[in-house]
Amino acid sequence: MFKKEYLTIPNFLSISRALFLPILIVFAVKDMRLAFLVGYIILGSTDFFDGKIARRFNQKTDIGKTLDSVADLFFYIASAYFLSTLYPAYLSPNSTLLIIFFSILLLSFIVSAILCKKPIMMHTSLLRFNAVLVYLVVILSYFMNTTYFIAGILILYLIAFTEEIIIFIKYGEVDPDSKSIFHIQEKVKKK
Repeated sequence: MFKKEYLTIPNFLSISRALFLPILIVFAVKDMRLAFLVGYIILGSTDFFDGKIARRFNQKTDIGKTLDSVADLFFYIASAYFLSTLYPAYLSPNSTLLIIFFSILLLSFIVSAILCKKPIMMHTSLLRFNAVLVYLVVILSYFMNTTYFIAGILILYLIAFTEEIIIFIKYGEVDPDSKSIFHIQEKVKKK
């Protein structure tokens, strides 16, 4: 059911991150690297601003969290596509890590769907940090070879999604914005 309170700037920013991805895809396919870079910087910045505005103006909602998670998923999976299209020489040495990454991401969704009755994408501190790194690696790839940087990000993601899976197994459904398993443990101890 549509509610007027869903019409917020943070929600529009989250939706825009997914809706404007096709433009970036066109830029990548046509090898318009500078146009892609500018568009990517602008579109990626919406991830920063949607959360800041939502917190600052008390516009945090469950639908906003869901929109942000879905937009993040599309944006960061598309980032892997962008790297493979524009900078395949940087990504291809990491193909094994990339396969493992997508496998553990899928496993995380399966575990949360089974244990929490819905797929959940957490926003732990490590996952937020990795999102920033992915954003930076796509930008930096325009200027330099980022092969090792990509490997490091994928390894951090494996750790982050393992933490997420452990959270679902041990605690079930928790606030998706929980900072880490350690913060959840502290909350449980205080109860």
